[in-house]
Amino acid sequence: MRARLLAFAAAGAATLLTGAVPATASASAGFAPQHSAPTAHARPLVGGNFNEDGGNWSGWVSTGSGFSSVSASWNEPEVTCNSSNDLYAPWVGIDGYGSQSVEQTGVATDCSSGSPQYQAWYEMYPASPVYYNDPVSPGDNFTASVQRSGTSYTLTISDTTKGWTEHVTKSYPGANASAEFILESPTGAYPDFGTVHFSGATVDGATYTGANGHALDASNSSGFEDHTGSLSNGSFDVTYTQE
Repeated sequence: MRARLLAFAAAGAATLLTGAVPATASASAGFAPQHSAPTAHARPLVGGNFNEDGGNWSGWVSTGSGFSSVSASWNEPEVTCNSSNDLYAPWVGIDGYGSQSVEQTGVATDCSSGSPQYQAWYEMYPASPVYYNDPVSPGDNFTASVQRSGTSYTLTISDTTKGWTEHVTKSYPGANASAEFILESPTGAYPDFGTVHFSGATVDGATYTGANGHALDASNSSGFEDHTGSLSNGSFDVTYTQE
């Protein structure tokens, strides 16, 4: 699994941490700023319309300036791989929507072996992702956060089911121009993840309301791949549609 994840890492150096593995390979695709410029779509969907075309991103993002923290929880779903190209991750972060900096942490699911493999990670783009060795299983509950003080960022992810937590603090010149709760596919190909439910979403310490927000649906050449639902008290769903 790690070789596959490293193959889709963004170029750059990562610092070795206790309990973490640095990504050293590089390629043109990786966990990174949003891959395509958003354009509005309004194609029919059972229960509503599609949201803004997010390219390889889906979920909720808000724009502005000076964002200092984001946090949310989710249950890691068991996926069905459609192809060996499927690769995706739920994550929380600051930046990446209209900026070339990203500070993010989440859980990647890789289908290159033919069956899903799960691994937690963080990234300070354009440095490569760093993957943790802690065990991850479908059905685990995760809580993740990114907190900023000046140019110092602390990224924390916890598997509250298995009882482990990883965090790292980095100095970084981020733009702090967006805050987000995202499903991202570096390859543009999503496995069938069913539904990812984000809950307890906060921005700058307050329950996320979607202020200055964009609901994004991922797409490829065959159409929309998933659909992001409406917000309610800091909670929302992203539901798989097709690869």
